[in-house]
Amino acid sequence: MTAPAPSTSELDRLDDGALADRLQGAGQRIASELRKVIVGQDVVVEQALIALFAGGNCLLVGVPGLAKTLLISTLARALDLKFSRIQFTPDLMPSDVTGTDVIQDDPATGQRRLAFMPGPVFANVLLADEINRTPPKTQAALLEAMQERRVTVQGRTYELDKPFFVFATQNPIELEGTYPLPEAQLDRFMLEVMLDYLPEEDEVAVVKSTTSLPPEAVQSVVSKEEILAYQRVVRRLPIADAVTRYAVKLVRTTRPGEGAPDYVKQFVSYGASVRAAQALVLGAKARALLQGRASASFEDVRALARPVLRHRVLVNFTAQSEKVTTDSLIGRLLESVPLPRSSL
Repeated sequence: MTAPAPSTSELDRLDDGALADRLQGAGQRIASELRKVIVGQDVVVEQALIALFAGGNCLLVGVPGLAKTLLISTLARALDLKFSRIQFTPDLMPSDVTGTDVIQDDPATGQRRLAFMPGPVFANVLLADEINRTPPKTQAALLEAMQERRVTVQGRTYELDKPFFVFATQNPIELEGTYPLPEAQLDRFMLEVMLDYLPEEDEVAVVKSTTSLPPEAVQSVVSKEEILAYQRVVRRLPIADAVTRYAVKLVRTTRPGEGAPDYVKQFVSYGASVRAAQALVLGAKARALLQGRASASFEDVRALARPVLRHRVLVNFTAQSEKVTTDSLIGRLLESVPLPRSSL
């Protein structure tokens, strides 16, 4: 049986060291539950956990059949949180996401009044399935929720329950009936995680497990209070000034301005925003704690450079015509930006 989740008062009495230890254990328990239905994809699972404990949104991109939706729904079941799913379609309206005011009869007075009916965005974990299948006006209904964790409808603002995450899926190969995500929305995703085909042995294991007995039931192993406490300890984790400066330098180098490398000026239209540096630092802290380390390193920043930057660096027509990808540019960036020298 799963041990009872600690209460808020119990978590408040723990120091940061104890919370850091618990965070690592929580990550292992969640990963263990995911492994009941997800085969392989270790990097993808790690990056999803980083987004979870850093409090960021996550965009999963991959061709059909790579378990994007299954991964998110299983993650939600492993957490004691309210889960909601929206299947994005071309006819979806903003009110289908946020909710709307409806006329109701007041049984006490007999008079009619407007009452707000919350939409599916009022959850802790929101699965935005095939997010690029709905027009930009409906995609924009998520902008405020993803950044400010609140929703404004008919001039009234409603706070979302914490924690709140958007995990979205996107198919990179279908063009008919899809709409590109606006840059403002892409920037609100902490990570863009790419899913690729499994190695042959893992694919064999998937086929065997899904064509025999039903998978073992996934249990809720981490509570809402724990997640909020772990998010706080991630932010409180100290990080060396040199590591922060390295993250900022990586982000600033993506911008095709004065002092940028020639390949950035040649292939990049727009570089990454300040949110990218924030995501690198927060993600590096969460990755360090998940691996049982008390401080984030340059390697943590480098490991997250691609998922943090690939959807924020916009390449130009020259890059597209020469088939220069964003990931290849980030690889060159990691080679060209030197690590800060130690002050010791």
